[in-house]
Amino acid sequence: MQARPMPRADLTVSEIGLGCWQLGADWGEVSDADARAVLHAALDSGVHMLDTADVYGDGRSERLVGAVVAERGDLDRVTIATKAGRRADPHVADAYHAQALRGWVERSLANLGVDRLDLLQLHCPPTAVYDDDAVFDALDALVDEGLLHAYGVSVETCDEALAAIARPNVASVQIILNAFRRKPLEQVLPAAQAAGVAIIARVPLASGLLTGRYRHDTTFSDDDHRTYNRDGEAFDVGETFAGVPFDVGVEAAREVSALADDRTPAQLALRWILDQPAVTTVIPGARNVEQVTGNVAVSDQAPLTADTHQRLSDIYDASIRPHVHHRW
Repeated sequence: MQARPMPRADLTVSEIGLGCWQLGADWGEVSDADARAVLHAALDSGVHMLDTADVYGDGRSERLVGAVVAERGDLDRVTIATKAGRRADPHVADAYHAQALRGWVERSLANLGVDRLDLLQLHCPPTAVYDDDAVFDALDALVDEGLLHAYGVSVETCDEALAAIARPNVASVQIILNAFRRKPLEQVLPAAQAAGVAIIARVPLASGLLTGRYRHDTTFSDDDHRTYNRDGEAFDVGETFAGVPFDVGVEAAREVSALADDRTPAQLALRWILDQPAVTTVIPGARNVEQVTGNVAVSDQAPLTADTHQRLSDIYDASIRPHVHHRW
C-alpha cells in the first residue's frame, strides 16, 4: 500500500482508504459482523485511513470503527477522519457555532473512544459557513485544546472547495471526484496542491455505477439512498450516482468497463483517481471483504495509459458532462 502526505495536517495516509458510510446506514443492511470483517480486512491490507461521520447510522459507524481499531491496538497507526455538522436541525449556517461544534466533537470522541480526533471535517456545511471567521476560530480553539489534531471540510461544489482551500488552517478538502465528476480537475486540484491541502476523493465509484454491474432494471432496497435520494429528496442529489441520471450512467459505465482490460471496472475507476497527482487518498466503501481486496490491489497497479485517459475523457464529454459539469 502506497502512502501520500497531508502536509497541513502533518500526517501520512494510505492512498486508498476506507469510506465507512456503508457500515453505518443508507446502503441497505450491513450486519455488525460484516462491518467488522470489512474493517479488519482493510486494516490487514495496509489501509490506514478510515473516513466516517457522526450521522452514519446515528453514530454506529463511528462506534464500529473505534471498537475495531482499539481492539487491534492500531490507534497510533491509523488515521480516523470523521465529520460533523449534519446533526444540526435545521441544517443552517447559524447552527455551526462554537458550542455546537464542541458538542459534536465531544460526541464523536465518545463514539470513537479516543481523546483527540485525528481529522474533523465539517460535513458539507451551508455555503455561508465558508465566509464565517467565527467557525474557523472555534475549530482553531479546539485544535489548541488538543481535542482535534487537524480539521478540514467536506464540500459539495468546486466553489466551496476553493473557499476552504483559502482558509490557512484547513488541512483537507473532501470532494466528489471520479471519472463521472471531473470538474475538480480544472481549479480545485491545482489550488489544493499549491496550498498543501490534502484532497480526499469520495464517491469514487459513483455509488457503484462505475463497477459496471448495474443494469437499467437494477433495484436497491428501500433503506438505500440509491432508491430514496435519486432526485435529492434526502440530501444533495450529487451524493447519489454522483448526480448522474441512473440510465445515463448505466450506458456510460458499459463504455468505461470496456476499457478495463486486465483490471476490474472498479479498479479502473479507482486508478483513474490515483493517477491525479493532487489526490491524497481515495475512500471507496465496501460491503464485504472481496470488495476491500479488489480496491486495495489498485495501489500496486500501474497507472492508466494516456490512451485510456483520453478515452475516459471522451466518454465523459459525450455522455456525462451535460448532466453534471455545470452543477457542482
